[in-house]
Amino acid sequence: MKQFLFSLFISCTAFAADPPRAIVVDAAKPSYSSNVVNGITIQCITFDFRSHCLRILDQPNGPGSQWATSQAAAQSVNALAAINAGFFTPQGSPLGVVIANGKKVGGNNPSSLGSAVWYEANGRSSIIRREKCNFNAPHLLQAGPLLTENAKAIGGLDNVKTSARVFIAWDGGTKWMIARTSPCSLQNLSQSLAQNAIKGFTVKTTMNLDGGRSADLYVSNQIAGGPVINRPLWNNPVRNFLVLQAR
Repeated sequence: MKQFLFSLFISCTAFAADPPRAIVVDAAKPSYSSNVVNGITIQCITFDFRSHCLRILDQPNGPGSQWATSQAAAQSVNALAAINAGFFTPQGSPLGVVIANGKKVGGNNPSSLGSAVWYEANGRSSIIRREKCNFNAPHLLQAGPLLTENAKAIGGLDNVKTSARVFIAWDGGTKWMIARTSPCSLQNLSQSLAQNAIKGFTVKTTMNLDGGRSADLYVSNQIAGGPVINRPLWNNPVRNFLVLQAR
């Protein structure tokens, strides 16, 4: 009997001492795809917020002072991909609030180019309207305009000027997208994104970033579909970048 009770005690003790099992996050790996929607070529990287994140690389000394391209910016921190990010003045200062790893620069931009804010804080990431933001997050970028909201196109956007566009999109859950387009108008892009024509991604909220001669996309060979570099020789250097990294 004593031997039995001793064996039982050892068994229970060992069972109770087992560490809890880690929770496995079922998140798809980032992937690259090129899609044509209403005549617009959209080159995009999709990823899951639970396993990957966006970070801002800002250049305090102005455009091109540290990284001439999105590729150089990404490779400096071993990032998987990168795009150019916020607008900036002719003097090279941020045209809107930028917070990179807790360091804040720039000021609130009251124009349409500052009407939206992307941020990450306390395990949450979102795109919101400027009026709903307190500009207090470790990672934050103000730009605009919004292209979609609540899965609907935004009315009143310019439908005349065509240019290469860069944007960040969110499905309202854990999936995100960064993308570069062929020349198009803001209105055409807004309406096209609201059609949910990009396979595997349901567009809910989309924020326009700096485009035109700032538009710069880099995808490393670590992402399915890469490597891809889309930065014409006539592009201008930019102030900051959004880079994609594993958590």
